[in-house]
Amino acid sequence: MTRDQMIAHIRAANEVAIDAARHGHHPFGAVLVGPDDRILMRQGNIGTVRHAETELARRAAEAYPSEFLWTCTLVSTGESCAMCAGTLYWANIGRFVYGYEESQLLALTGDHPENPTMSLPVRTVLGSGQKDIKVYGPFPELDDELLAPHRDFWKQMPKG
Repeated sequence: MTRDQMIAHIRAANEVAIDAARHGHHPFGAVLVGPDDRILMRQGNIGTVRHAETELARRAAEAYPSEFLWTCTLVSTGESCAMCAGTLYWANIGRFVYGYEESQLLALTGDHPENPTMSLPVRTVLGSGQKDIKVYGPFPELDDELLAPHRDFWKQMPKG
């Protein structure tokens, strides 16, 4: 996958994130890209423990053989949390592409109880396993575009 293809898929994931926010969910989105560069699945965030990447990886693991998933790429708007990275690992998805870093999200959400970020980089989580999952990101040129759905969302979201 070329850098331009990665950027196009990150933007597709961002459209999913924007749609999730329109439906009252947290503005995160992910897409599963097959080896032929076609988007196979899309998933927005559902809730605090039903993240876009986790839900997508679970659906993919049920729909496709693990050998095929190893040739696929999960693309997300932002750097995945430890839960999502672990699910991607167990689903046997061979590559992960993300737009912005978790630290940038933390700067926007602060201590919001519905997004208690963890300072645990995706490369650390995936690098702790036995599989050589390739990770690409961040793409700083997309920061403003990808973080835009979060700016107003978390300000309007009640804090518990």
